[in-house]
Amino acid sequence: MLGSASMELECASSVPPLPEDMARRVAIVGAGVSGLASVKCCLEEGLEPTCFERSHDLGGLWRFTEHVEEGRASLYKSVVSNSSKEMSCYSDFPFPEDYPNYVPNSQFLEYLKMYANRFNLLKCIQFKTKVCSITKCPDFPVSGQWEVVTLCEGKHESAIFDAVMVCTGFLTNPYLPLDSFPGINAFKGQYFHSRQYKHPDIFKDKRVLVVGMGNSGTDIAVEASHLAKKVFLSTTGGAWVVSRVFDSGYPWDMVVTTRFQNLLRNSLPTPVVTWLMARKMDSRFSHANYGLIPKDRTQLKEFVLNDELPGRIITGKVLIRPSIKEVKENSVIFNNTPKEEPIDIIVFATGYTFAFPFLDESVVKVEDGQASLYKYIFPAHLQKPTLAVIGLIKPLGSMIPTGETQARWAVRVLKGVNKLPPPSVMIEEVNARKENKPSWFGLCYCKALQTDYIPYIDELLTYINAKPNLFSLLLTDPRLALTVFFGPCSPYQFRLTGPGKWEGARNAIMTQWDRTLKVTKSRIVQESPSPFESLLKLFSFLALLIAVFLIFL
Repeated sequence: MLGSASMELECASSVPPLPEDMARRVAIVGAGVSGLASVKCCLEEGLEPTCFERSHDLGGLWRFTEHVEEGRASLYKSVVSNSSKEMSCYSDFPFPEDYPNYVPNSQFLEYLKMYANRFNLLKCIQFKTKVCSITKCPDFPVSGQWEVVTLCEGKHESAIFDAVMVCTGFLTNPYLPLDSFPGINAFKGQYFHSRQYKHPDIFKDKRVLVVGMGNSGTDIAVEASHLAKKVFLSTTGGAWVVSRVFDSGYPWDMVVTTRFQNLLRNSLPTPVVTWLMARKMDSRFSHANYGLIPKDRTQLKEFVLNDELPGRIITGKVLIRPSIKEVKENSVIFNNTPKEEPIDIIVFATGYTFAFPFLDESVVKVEDGQASLYKYIFPAHLQKPTLAVIGLIKPLGSMIPTGETQARWAVRVLKGVNKLPPPSVMIEEVNARKENKPSWFGLCYCKALQTDYIPYIDELLTYINAKPNLFSLLLTDPRLALTVFFGPCSPYQFRLTGPGKWEGARNAIMTQWDRTLKVTKSRIVQESPSPFESLLKLFSFLALLIAVFLIFL
């Protein structure tokens, strides 16, 4: 086992001595974005993490390979991040300023490797090591310990750990409901799940059908349309399509994900929020005219991020169709359209299921697309809270800072610094979340793992006393307070105070727009100042001040 955590890691705060009866040795499953954050958080708190990664390198989803690897998420060559670099970085480690605002997968992987090297995480990772089983020790009600059995180079090993953090994600088990497509077994063309897709060359001069209008399905349809003879995109429920390039050319999430807008949304009745959102989504193009408008607009489905789809539709390169009625030997019939469409390749972008094959169902049971986890992290029924699941959530925001914040709180619970409520209270909250009853205010989410990004992060930060106090900031640093409230809710805000405070957080917040614009302003242009514009900015600033005082006083 590993010795004490090396102090080469630049911890943001001193590590207090560990109580004798609290977790020291922590097993971490997976070296993706959440696994790396979990290793770092363990080191910061003086714990001894061992991270087991079944492949030969770190990166998880973000490491492209030409072939699909069992048990690991798979991506295609052209994948680019859907969240901008300022919103999707680790909270104390910004992306290099010369990186594009939306990061290609190869550069994203380089960033993760920089993070691992910067904080000396590689020493804690055992590569080419598969976790076969994680079971409670016989004295679990007293010790809370786990036996972890691993397989490396054909050899099984067993070790005892005080705690476990599961960071395997939810994009490894493809959902392929072939029974829902009558006649598919008679189809003589090629069909496969989007997980198998790597390059668009296979579509050259073919007639392609993509089933499912999530981010992957839309990306694949658009890529295929540049080479294929014809491309159909079949959707049952439709979706809102958002461009990465938002108002005034700024990254969409830096405009939308602000504390001010979140507070405003959650203060308005759901029908009003839904109506306002629909107007905003249709400001670029009418989703109804393009056959894309969501069937159920009362509940929020995940946005589809795609910059090209409307252009491919209007030029006839991608044809939107409803759900499939029947598949024949060389063609497909869609619902409400009697005409048969000749098809050579069908790509099923029908999503994923998730499971924990190394855990017994008595530890974490998965049903109806969700697990009974308190705050999406802790099994609610365990006698000892020594197992945490990190990253099993779909926030309306970036996954990296979400998983990192989960890990920061989880590690302090595993260490014994923070306490969980009684199991009865946790189970009651988990059951209430499963019912998904509408609150009638703010956005209404249609899927079990979806949650509102800022309130969820703030709740976890409150548990570790790291949530920024806007009223205090307004008195001591009003410029920063206004930027935090009205500007992008970037991850640096989560390091302004409390355990793990980062001294560079304020500067990172105040310069985030500089880094955003640096990579797009590659040609210097002369802008003549307008007196009217200056006057308008002054009035806008005064209006913002009034709004702040009305909210906080």
